[in-house]
Amino acid sequence: MEKKKEMTKNVGSSEFQISSLSKKIENLTEHFKLNKNDKHSTRGLLKAVNQRKRLLEYLKRNNPDSYKNILTKLNLRK
Repeated sequence: MEKKKEMTKNVGSSEFQISSLSKKIENLTEHFKLNKNDKHSTRGLLKAVNQRKRLLEYLKRNNPDSYKNILTKLNLRK
């Protein structure tokens, strides 16, 4: 039963993707504190940051209320 509840989450929504990318960015940032010379993971971090930026811009255009909500919830810029 619990698996069905998990599957009903809207994992394709912009809000979910932004929160998922934020977690990934936090994890990679912590990783770089210990492994400063890891150049290969830098690409993944940059991709995640840019993807999150594009999703935030999309959300700002199409759903400003949700945009403001996600910024406060995730404690992001502005």
